[in-house]
Formats: sequence, structure tokens, C-alpha cells
Amino acid sequence: MNPLIGIVTSTEIEQETYFTSTDNVNAIIRAGGIPILLPYYQHEKTIEEIASKIDGLYATGGYDIDPTLFGEEPHPKLGTIIPERDHFEIALMKKVLVLDKPILGVCRGSQTLNIALGGDMYQDIYSQKNSRELLQHQQKAPNKHGSHFVDVKEGSLLNRITGETRLRVNSRHHQANRKVEKPLQISARASDGIVEAIESTKHRFVLALQWHPENMLVANDLASEAIFKGFIAACSGNE
Repeated sequence: MNPLIGIVTSTEIEQETYFTSTDNVNAIIRAGGIPILLPYYQHEKTIEEIASKIDGLYATGGYDIDPTLFGEEPHPKLGTIIPERDHFEIALMKKVLVLDKPILGVCRGSQTLNIALGGDMYQDIYSQKNSRELLQHQQKAPNKHGSHFVDVKEGSLLNRITGETRLRVNSRHHQANRKVEKPLQISARASDGIVEAIESTKHRFVLALQWHPENMLVANDLASEAIFKGFIAACSGNE
């Protein structure tokens, strides 16, 4: 049977609808997984049961993250937060990590993974770093367009999966990981120093990217295809 992949959904403040993009769903299907859209459960036993039943977790992009989760108060440039999603996503990640099941995170999912393992983040890179030194991380181009490059750490999981030490990626974020704690390591950075990928050195497959490979897959980007195939292979036990 193809692996069951839990996809963390998005919602608006009113929480009238759970949703995710068709690019997210299609990326999992294309790589051989069965996508399961997850609403925000709040009870620990239910979250534990979900973690036990899925074969892998895909943590998607979305709104900003509550800074009190990493000991800060809201910056003026902080955007919309959905506290129920923050709680559910981080709690589920912790359960999945204990079970050593694969995790793939994109954009927001990269940040929640880092927070789940004790790291922190910039609430707004343009206010909290020297903006004159930064690239354009909120691209004014189609979602599938790779707008800048990232340098990939040799020997990292990301390097092994893609076979590349430099990738062209898209960019739609104003937040980014800052302090990264073990067992995570930084496996890719942009030329301006922004952390673009993190991964675990302890788990079978835990990889999180600041960009959106699901969008670039639409343009048949080979690295994006390799990332999703590698994730699903790990979820199938074939890594």
C-alpha cells in the first residue's frame, strides 16, 4: 500500500474552512503517497493516535507563528497567527519525531520544526536584519519561478537527495529560522545568510525547506521532484 501522508492544513482566522493548495496534494500523489488532510486536533491522545497511523508528515506553508512559543512578544511586523494550528502542528511534530517517522516541512513548516526542537526565528527578517543586505525573499514573480540560489551543505540529506550543491529556489516569506539547535543542522543558506534548509542528523528523514518545492514541481523542476520522491521513499521504508 502507498504510504499515508498527513498534510497540515491552513485556515483563516474565523476557521470556517480547512484547506491546502492543489500543488501540495498533487506533489504527494505524484511522488506515490496518499495525502490525508489534517484538521487541528487539540487533545494529546488524539494527536498521538494520528502520529501512530500516518507514515509521514508534510508540514505546509501558511501564516506566521506565535512568538510566545519561543519566548518573544509580537514584533510590529508580525502577521496573522492561528494559535490552534501552532499547537497542533508542533505537538504532532514532536510525536512523529519520537516515532522516527519522516517529516518534510516547507516555509512555515521549516520554522515550526525548528521551534519544536528548541530553536527560534526572525519574526520579520526585513526589520530584524539589515535589510540592505537581504535578497528579495517575497518574490514578485509566478510561484513556480526560481528567483534566487541557495548553497547546499555537502554530504547533507538535501545534497544526497538532489545531487546538487547549489539550487535555484522560489521565495515567499518574511520570517526565517535564526537559532538552530541539535539534532537539527543547517543544510542550505541563501547568499545573504538566511537559513534556507534544515535537517535532522538523528532521525531517518527530517528535512525542512524555506522555499516551496511543491510550486516548482509544476514547472518539472528536477530537484523538487527528487525531494518529494525521497520523502515518499522514506515513508515507504525504501530510503
